[in-house]
Amino acid sequence: MYAIIETGGKQYKVAAGDTIKVEKLAVDAGGNFTFDKVMFVSGDSPKIGAPYVSGATVTASVLEQGKHKKVVAFKYKPKKAYKRKVGHRQPYTALKIEAVNG
Repeated sequence: MYAIIETGGKQYKVAAGDTIKVEKLAVDAGGNFTFDKVMFVSGDSPKIGAPYVSGATVTASVLEQGKHKKVVAFKYKPKKAYKRKVGHRQPYTALKIEAVNG
């Protein structure tokens, strides 16, 4: 059984036992988080939300809070001595999906 959840403006296909990295959530490592924005639940009778399935939840435990690898943006104008280098590291929350309820 799997589900499609929405978090951080993105959609993720998850099943019990999966490990995913999502946009940073305000939960400490070792805690639990419940997603209520479930858009689809598979099974014997699949449920499709409009936009969300009522009563369906996905429970996950928080493994860690971290940052992705650095992304470097470099701009320059030839022959004009203009250079601009900017780095960015996006924070994330690593989750282990415990159960799909619904």
